[in-house]
Amino acid sequence: MTLSDRELTFLAFEGEWRRHAGAKEEAIRAEFGLTPARYYQVLGRLIDTPDALAHDPMLVRRLRRRRDEAADRHRSRLGRAASR
Repeated sequence: MTLSDRELTFLAFEGEWRRHAGAKEEAIRAEFGLTPARYYQVLGRLIDTPDALAHDPMLVRRLRRRRDEAADRHRSRLGRAASR
Protein backbone atom coordinates (compact mmCIF):
# COMPACT_ATOMS: atom_id res chain seq x y z
CA MET A 1 0.00 0.00 0.00
CA THR A 2 1.29 3.47 -0.80
CA LEU A 3 0.41 6.76 0.80
CA SER A 4 -2.27 8.88 -0.86
CA ASP A 5 -1.66 12.49 -1.82
CA ARG A 6 -3.77 13.55 1.15
CA GLU A 7 -1.74 11.40 3.54
CA LEU A 8 1.47 12.85 2.14
CA THR A 9 0.02 16.33 2.65
CA PHE A 10 -0.76 15.52 6.29
CA LEU A 11 2.82 14.40 6.89
CA ALA A 12 4.25 17.42 5.10
CA PHE A 13 2.04 19.73 7.14
CA GLU A 14 3.19 18.15 10.40
CA GLY A 15 6.80 18.48 9.31
CA GLU A 16 6.42 22.16 8.50
CA TRP A 17 3.43 23.49 10.44
CA ARG A 18 5.54 26.01 12.38
CA ARG A 19 6.03 27.89 9.15
CA HIS A 20 2.31 28.61 8.90
CA ALA A 21 1.16 31.98 10.21
CA GLY A 22 -1.21 31.87 13.18
CA ALA A 23 -2.28 29.05 15.41
CA LYS A 24 -1.95 25.47 14.26
CA GLU A 25 -5.69 24.88 14.72
CA GLU A 26 -6.48 27.70 12.31
CA ALA A 27 -3.99 26.32 9.81
CA ILE A 28 -5.59 22.85 10.07
CA ARG A 29 -9.02 24.28 9.30
CA ALA A 30 -7.70 26.34 6.39
CA GLU A 31 -5.52 23.60 4.89
CA PHE A 32 -7.73 20.55 5.35
CA GLY A 33 -11.24 21.79 6.13
CA LEU A 34 -11.28 19.61 9.23
CA THR A 35 -11.74 20.29 12.90
CA PRO A 36 -8.52 19.85 14.84
CA ALA A 37 -10.04 16.84 16.66
CA ARG A 38 -10.80 15.07 13.38
CA TYR A 39 -7.40 16.00 11.97
CA TYR A 40 -5.63 14.40 14.95
CA GLN A 41 -7.77 11.27 14.66
CA VAL A 42 -6.76 10.85 11.02
CA LEU A 43 -3.13 11.71 11.78
CA GLY A 44 -3.04 9.20 14.64
CA ARG A 45 -4.13 6.39 12.35
CA LEU A 46 -1.74 7.53 9.64
CA ILE A 47 1.37 7.53 11.82
CA ASP A 48 0.64 3.96 12.89
CA THR A 49 1.03 2.70 9.32
CA PRO A 50 4.22 1.10 8.02
CA ASP A 51 4.01 3.27 4.88
CA ALA A 52 4.11 6.50 6.88
CA LEU A 53 7.08 5.19 8.88
CA ALA A 54 8.90 4.23 5.68
CA HIS A 55 8.16 7.61 4.11
CA ASP A 56 9.53 9.77 6.94
CA PRO A 57 10.84 7.71 9.85
CA MET A 58 12.13 10.63 11.94
CA LEU A 59 8.89 12.59 11.69
CA VAL A 60 6.65 9.59 12.35
CA ARG A 61 8.70 8.46 15.35
CA ARG A 62 8.61 12.01 16.77
CA LEU A 63 4.84 12.21 16.28
CA ARG A 64 4.32 8.79 17.86
CA ARG A 65 6.51 9.72 20.81
CA ARG A 66 4.65 13.01 21.31
CA ARG A 67 1.28 11.23 21.11
CA ASP A 68 2.37 8.53 23.56
CA GLU A 69 3.75 11.09 26.03
CA ALA A 70 0.49 13.04 25.91
CA ALA A 71 -1.48 9.84 26.52
CA ASP A 72 0.77 9.00 29.49
CA ARG A 73 0.23 12.47 30.98
CA HIS A 74 -3.52 12.08 30.51
CA ARG A 75 -3.56 8.67 32.21
CA SER A 76 -1.47 10.07 35.04
CA ARG A 77 -3.91 12.94 35.59
CA LEU A 78 -6.84 10.51 35.56
CA GLY A 79 -5.11 8.30 38.09
CA ARG A 80 -4.48 11.20 40.45
CA ALA A 81 -8.07 12.38 40.12
CA ALA A 82 -9.43 8.89 40.85
CA SER A 83 -7.34 8.53 44.01
CA ARG A 84 -8.79 11.66 45.62
